[in-house]
Amino acid sequence: MRFIPLIVARPEVQMAIDEAIMRARIEGKAPDTVRLYTFSPSSVTIGRFQSVVHDVNLDEARKLGIPVVRRVTGGGSVFHDEYGEVTYSVVVGEDYHPMLRNVETSYRYLAGPLVDALKELGLEAGFSGLNDIVANGKKISGSAQTRRKGVILQHGTFMYSTRVEVLGRVLRVSKAKLADKGVSSIWKRVTTLEREGINLSRWEAYELLKESFFSAFEPEEGGLTDYELELAERLVEEKYGNPEWNESR
Repeated sequence: MRFIPLIVARPEVQMAIDEAIMRARIEGKAPDTVRLYTFSPSSVTIGRFQSVVHDVNLDEARKLGIPVVRRVTGGGSVFHDEYGEVTYSVVVGEDYHPMLRNVETSYRYLAGPLVDALKELGLEAGFSGLNDIVANGKKISGSAQTRRKGVILQHGTFMYSTRVEVLGRVLRVSKAKLADKGVSSIWKRVTTLEREGINLSRWEAYELLKESFFSAFEPEEGGLTDYELELAERLVEEKYGNPEWNESR
């Protein structure tokens, strides 16, 4: 497995890189890959089948200079805070490990290093539902996944000091969804390392996760290939940087 060091870039670039790696892996032109990255500026990504109008407060996002990009994976809308969140991404063949053949166990296997990292910090951490990770009973990470031709792309968040007040302004979280989780507000549903009394810089959060992924998968550090870079550039132009894709629902 290959590990790609921290990349800081706009959301359309990050989503294009993830898909480019997946396509290259399907074509046999890239190995299984894990990477960690952050969005700059702060951004919102929405699930492949979501309604951008119903799930994102576009007026607030524009006012705050927060771009909105549609992912190729499913799941809900996500606020990626430039100042408080690291995103992980894993592209791997379904035959890499038996746990990957089942959707639920695959989420737990691929996001396991995040739980290990939280426990390393002394937090009570574990999985909740299909694709959430909780710390001290509150959501601190969520993941999304897609599968194509025997290859999985899974990516998700790790909120170390995400501004929850900004999250609440740009995402439309329904009262029904909160009630389903047994809470009345986003403040009672979501947490960060900072809110749990642990203060880490971006680099410290990155190093914590990197160490955890290296312990789990023992990857070798490497970079994107020319093929992946060219494909990502094309995907930005044709897809992730195109309003027709991002506003398609």
